[in-house]
Amino acid sequence: MFLTNKIISRRTVLKGVGVTMALPLLEAMVPVRTIFAQGAGAAVTGKKLRFVAIEMVHGAAGSAPIGAQKHLWSPAATGNNFDLSPSSLSPLEPFRDYVTIVSNTDVRNAEAFTAPEIGGDHFRSSAVFLTQSHCKQTQGSDLHAGISLDQLFAKKHGQDTPIPSMQLCIENVDQAGGCSYGYSCAYTDSISWASPEQPLPMIRDPRVIFDQLFGVGATPADRKERRTEDRSILDWLGTSIGRMKKELGTADRARLNDYLDDVREIERRIQKIEAHNLSGEERELPGAPIGVPDSFSEHVKLMFDLQALAFASDITRVFAFKLGRDASNRAFPESGYKGAFHSASHHQEKEDRIVDFAKINKYHVSMVPYFLEKLKNTPDGDGSLLDNSVVLYGSPMGDSNVHNHKRVPLFLAGHAGGALKGNLHIKAADGTPMANAMLAVAQKLDLDLPSFGDSTAAMDLNNVQAPIATDKA
Repeated sequence: MFLTNKIISRRTVLKGVGVTMALPLLEAMVPVRTIFAQGAGAAVTGKKLRFVAIEMVHGAAGSAPIGAQKHLWSPAATGNNFDLSPSSLSPLEPFRDYVTIVSNTDVRNAEAFTAPEIGGDHFRSSAVFLTQSHCKQTQGSDLHAGISLDQLFAKKHGQDTPIPSMQLCIENVDQAGGCSYGYSCAYTDSISWASPEQPLPMIRDPRVIFDQLFGVGATPADRKERRTEDRSILDWLGTSIGRMKKELGTADRARLNDYLDDVREIERRIQKIEAHNLSGEERELPGAPIGVPDSFSEHVKLMFDLQALAFASDITRVFAFKLGRDASNRAFPESGYKGAFHSASHHQEKEDRIVDFAKINKYHVSMVPYFLEKLKNTPDGDGSLLDNSVVLYGSPMGDSNVHNHKRVPLFLAGHAGGALKGNLHIKAADGTPMANAMLAVAQKLDLDLPSFGDSTAAMDLNNVQAPIATDKA
């Protein structure tokens, strides 16, 4: 290996007129003596952890009594030798070595505590998901929930990056004022809370995310003008890119080229979506921003691509990603079932309808392997981004037919820098809070938390023997 004393700062960026692009981690950013002391791969690692929290609303078919008997969400066997094929988690099979399934936990703080709260499950659940805290019933500005897990992570690990955290969504969640059953729409609209009184807004438009990641244009007018010119941000960085490549070795040039190709491909897809949505053709989502594709899968994959790109360039290490909005009746015909989502979740405990609902659950889960593949194929030191990440996917609702919050769906993906083994199904004791699993995730993410929400003990996420629920649960 040819080494020089020339070091490029980890915070070096490519600059153009109104454009700033962060770089992926390169060998040239690591001091030579560090490489000799630790080895080339280890020196580049740094074990920078990333966290993605993904919420899907309406629970799961496997949370219903019949669904649980048929193992429509989690597999029948615990431990390492489980069979995913009958379950909604079957799309995760190629990544089972990275996956930790946690079944049979409850989200008690999403339940109604008082008579006026009865019936409001759809309108408070999302606020409970990552906070595991019961939210105050109000339609005013006196909101109160808790600090969400992603924001606890961002407070410790997000301060070293240009953007401490980002919050994304797929459906329209920017409504204001009051929703139903006496709850503010702020509870329904966000899963990320910077403080018990401060929900964070979520971004739906891929164009907005792209511009935030790369600082495209000093003003909205500048950005609009550049889009009108139909030029790539790489066109504005040509001189900067050429100068940077002259300073890099062969391996670093190849990595930079791959990264720039990914940026251009994502930008091209956004431009194509905008052109289609401005063409005058009738849209399936007529009220959506022009950067939002009508296709659910296309939208989700584009959002995952942006997250992987942000991780690769260390622009941020934290994402909260809301895949749906409670009571949404969007249809997902690609799932094999054409019925509306919310209506399907109220299956009236009929087996055929529960099976149909499971098709939607499986389709939603099938989006995740696309992201996992991206993370696995992106080098990060002596491993990959997936090795150094935790992707949490779940719902605060269980059997949505009766609006309960028992046997809620939850799985983790990634090795958390070696702290999670994967290839494990843990079935918790009846009454175990989901907060026990989230407390354990926090600890794997190097957060020193004695408790979280209504947790009773941190779950052992590397052992099939989950802790026994206590009376508190």
